[in-house]
Formats: sequence, structure tokens, C-alpha cells
Amino acid sequence: MSIEQVDYRAIHQPVLMREVVKLLSPRPGATIVDGTIGMGGHSEGLLAAYPTFEVIGIDRDEDALMIAKERLAPYSDRVRLVHGNYRDCVEILSTLGLDQIDGFLLDLGLSSLQLDRPERGFSFRESGPLDMRMDRTGGASAADLVNDASVVELSGIISRYGEERFAHRIAGAIVAARTKVRIETTDELARIVHDAIPRKFHPPRIHPATRTFQALRIAVNDELSNLEKGLEAGFSVLSAGGVMAVISFHSLEDRIVKGFFRYKGLSCICPPDLPVCMCDKKVEMEVLTKHVIIPTLEEIATNPRARSAKLRAARKLEAID
Repeated sequence: MSIEQVDYRAIHQPVLMREVVKLLSPRPGATIVDGTIGMGGHSEGLLAAYPTFEVIGIDRDEDALMIAKERLAPYSDRVRLVHGNYRDCVEILSTLGLDQIDGFLLDLGLSSLQLDRPERGFSFRESGPLDMRMDRTGGASAADLVNDASVVELSGIISRYGEERFAHRIAGAIVAARTKVRIETTDELARIVHDAIPRKFHPPRIHPATRTFQALRIAVNDELSNLEKGLEAGFSVLSAGGVMAVISFHSLEDRIVKGFFRYKGLSCICPPDLPVCMCDKKVEMEVLTKHVIIPTLEEIATNPRARSAKLRAARKLEAID
């Protein structure tokens, strides 16, 4: 399927839209960074709801940016799109003549544009090249990783990023298979993983290769490191009173976001047995989501891919000397 054939309104439903729009209610004339703009669903909702503010949309996926440009054309005077990584938002904003923003949004999920196109290599539902790169302009693909990494490296990746109990067994099966022929397609890899896991341990509701594919995708795109660096970068350019909102889709991401907001909300990080605070830590953010926000049953019914989404948000506080 070519980009020109994509019906973005049919395949892309932004998750937790109402909640995002409510949390990112900015002052008039505000500038919001949508660090994972994708096909522009959240930004479209924000631009429609708040007619005076501007969106800086960043994405690593050039295909997604093409669709976002078309989708957001009615708001073109208030949108600037950048091909890049949100972790580099400080440098990106600097090139645009900005050093502060009023809101920072991340939606960390894969888009339907990526999942539903076999040539992107993210899914095993149809055979496609084992790619998995969000930015196809450079970097190693999943095929490179699967065929070149050692059994120890593969096992570590699958265990750490996929939380897969049979990681070592799967890594061994991959290495054994690639000695015969290079592993090039998603269905080849899915079959190897399927056969490596004892049948009685196959998960009941997901394909046995799901966790392995997640792990490889995270490794190929350096997703968790990007998230850690991106949260700090976004915070550094967020103005006092500005809101950071993050939608995550698995526990590894959510743990990082929750920990970041928790740390920014602490007034002291001294050991508990220290009688007097010596750290000079200041409260930097107010958490706005005391309880994580998840989709309603109604939203999940209309958009099943929203089922694992978790939204957390926090507001940056005025610096106190």
C-alpha cells in the first residue's frame, strides 16, 4: 500500500483524545510540541479545540509526516512539521527560533500506518521484510540485529525488552536457524519463535512471538533510551505552568514515565535515615494524574488498539531559589 492510498481517517483513531485535549488546555497563543505526531490525530484535535495556539510536530517516520501534513492542512498557518527524534527537541526548537514551549505530548504507540503495512516489518500478521525501523533513512534493521547479534546479546534484548521467560531458548533457535539461511522476513522469525516456545507455554490471547517482536522493535529504535532523554529534554524547554502528557503502551514505558514524574514531584531525595535534608532537591512538577488514565470500555470497543494505553501528565512548577 502506497502512502497516497492511505485513508488516515479510517485507520487512525487517536487514543484518549478527550483526555489529552483537556489536560493540554493551554493559555492563548501557546506552543505545543507533539513529539510523536504520527498521522496527526491528537494535533488535529488540539488545533480544533484551541484556535490560537501553534503545534510543532516531530516524528521519525517520514511517511507519517506526509499524512500529517495533508491532515493538518486546514491549520497549516499554525503547524510546523519536523522530521526528527523528539529526544532532540531542544536543538529542533532552537533551529525554529524557540527556547520554551507550553505543552509537550508523546504518544508512544505504534501507528496503524506502521502496523498494517507489511513492508514496514513491525507485524507478523503478513509476511514482510524484517525492518522495524521507525526512521527508514538510516540505522540497523531488525534483520541486521537478528542475523548479526550474538546469542547472549539476543537473549538479553528479548528478556529485558520483551520480558520473555524463554528468551535464551528463543535466541538459541534464532542463531541456529540463521546458520542455515539468513532470516529476512517477519513470518520466518515468527515461526522460529513459535517453535522455540513449548506449546503448553504459548500465551492464550497473543501470538507466541509478540514479546520477541516488541523487544526487537524497542532495541532497533532505541525506544527506552529515547524516552528517558526525551522526557528530560521536553522538561528543559517546558515553561512554568506548561503540561507534559505521555501515553504509553507497555509496562517498560509506563515505569519510566511514572518514575520521571515521581522524581520531579519530590522535595527531597535524601536517604530516609538522614535526620536533616542535605540534597537541596526542589519540587519541579505537579502530577495531574494521581491515578493513571486508561481508555473507557466504549473507546476500547471502537478502537481495540487503545486497550493497553496509559496516560500520565504533570505540570511544570515555577522555579524557587
